[in-house]
Amino acid sequence: MVDIATLGTFGVAAIASLFMAWAIGAGSSGSTPFAPAVGANAISVMRAGFLVGLLGFSGAVLQGANVSEAVGTELIGGVTLSSLAATLALLIAAALVAIGIFTGYPIATAFTVTGAVIGVGLAMGGDPAWAKYSEIATLWVLTPFVGGSIAYAVARALRAEVVPEEYLIVVLAAVVGAIVANIEFAILGPADAGGQSIAQASSVSLPGPAIAGTALATAVIAVLWAVAIGLDLRNGTERGERHFLLVLGGLVAFSAGGSQVGLAIGPLIPLSGELDLPLLAMLVGGGFGLLLGSWTGAPRMIKAISQDYSSLGPRRSIAALIPSFIIAQTAVFYGIPVSFNEIIVSAIIGSGYAAAGAGGGVSARKMGVTVLAWIGSLAGAITVSFVGYTAVAAVLL
Repeated sequence: MVDIATLGTFGVAAIASLFMAWAIGAGSSGSTPFAPAVGANAISVMRAGFLVGLLGFSGAVLQGANVSEAVGTELIGGVTLSSLAATLALLIAAALVAIGIFTGYPIATAFTVTGAVIGVGLAMGGDPAWAKYSEIATLWVLTPFVGGSIAYAVARALRAEVVPEEYLIVVLAAVVGAIVANIEFAILGPADAGGQSIAQASSVSLPGPAIAGTALATAVIAVLWAVAIGLDLRNGTERGERHFLLVLGGLVAFSAGGSQVGLAIGPLIPLSGELDLPLLAMLVGGGFGLLLGSWTGAPRMIKAISQDYSSLGPRRSIAALIPSFIIAQTAVFYGIPVSFNEIIVSAIIGSGYAAAGAGGGVSARKMGVTVLAWIGSLAGAITVSFVGYTAVAAVLL
């Protein structure tokens, strides 16, 4: 039987987790996915906030397990986070993210949560998890270059007159469809297999080797996506581009939920074992927090990102969202916490350079302050969490 003290401390940590989920929903996962679409006037700010909340909740429940487990158990070695450590980590990280929301600058949520968990873990006497840090650092460092480069290449191709724009959109739709076909969902596979993709689940009924069946299912789904977008483009290029842009925004919002919910509930994973609380229940709770944050606080940041950084059109927005979706799903698959602010901002800069040359219409000062905020959030979270836990533990323990 669980004692009252354990229930009480878990309750405090759960409240901190819900607040963190709200802050994430109001900030990175709620504001960035539809920001390019809002900048292109494909959807209103309020409607974007409403849709991103629903899609983020869905992504949290269906894809949130990998990152949640990584944040909760793989960032520090030798110790298990206590209720006190989890609560302090979540409160400190949420406070930093909230500062970003109300000042209008996108603080990187993944940086703050990762730093906070590492800080309290080290203060508890844990060992650095260098192998996991290498994975995380590699993705964080590569994100601006890979995302910006892909966005630049796509934007340049869409602006070129060598190949008709409609043909390129159809090809891009096929690529996105192939990626969607291979996204893993927890509900499609056996419970002990960690989920399956649509292509894998479809290949079961096909003759021949499983790999061949998966490849065939992927090709069919990619063609269906291409045909659907192609038919829509026949009713007007701009109309079809805006519809494709909204679909991409929805996919990024779904991916954001799958990644960002882990930043809110991950520190609670070690504590849930004491209460026999299933991971699905925690994902639902975290997803609900994301939804509330998106509905109540995201519009301010959506406006800041879509209008303050640059004025986007449909083509630049499509170019920005495609690499964002790819990077987000890569992070979810490998269980790596990632900053959606970093992903979207980098992609916007890349597409901006393609449209307007050097500078791309993006404020250099704004970018500089944002990068400093990213670096400062990681270093600050580690320092404040380490000192905070040491001080509180000296009084209470």
